[in-house]
Amino acid sequence: MRLNTLKVGLATLIAALPTLALAHPGHEHTTSFFSGFMHPMGGLDHLLAMIAVGLWAASMGGKALWAVPAAFVGTMILGAALGMAGLQVPFVEQGIVMSVILMGALLVGSARFSVSTCAGIAALFAFFHGAAHGMEMPLNAHGAEYALGFAGATALLHLVGMGLGKTVSRIQAPIVTRIAGGAIAAAGVMMAVA
Repeated sequence: MRLNTLKVGLATLIAALPTLALAHPGHEHTTSFFSGFMHPMGGLDHLLAMIAVGLWAASMGGKALWAVPAAFVGTMILGAALGMAGLQVPFVEQGIVMSVILMGALLVGSARFSVSTCAGIAALFAFFHGAAHGMEMPLNAHGAEYALGFAGATALLHLVGMGLGKTVSRIQAPIVTRIAGGAIAAAGVMMAVA
């Protein structure tokens, strides 16, 4: 069942990638939902952070498996609503890059905290991602449709990370998660210095 979820998630991601160019505002075939869905897919920072959240949740298991991604999605929607309402959140880009670096570091260190602490960490990172989604929303987009699109894409990316994490767990190779975390953190550092 879980492997099927991973397959569906990967198939959806692969199917969406060729249409990435249509996600930018101004294309006549762009819809509000589609714009929102493609926003997290269009940036390596968003992709890495969201997959890392799923990997981290899977590595902890138990209640964290769903609590951490749910905290991310919920707080991201809150941040987006505030961004759409015109709140200018300082250091959004820095917060996003730091989320990539720190999520990678959490994976490298196999960090384990209480479920509420892990959900709080994910929520903190999600606020910056959400604010970016809200502040970068196309002018012709409908807020609810756009939010549903990026929330769905985020949940899908979390599921991909969770599926990868569960697969790593099943084959009993936790070093793979640590290596992935190192690659994610390194990519974040590269984004920070670029």
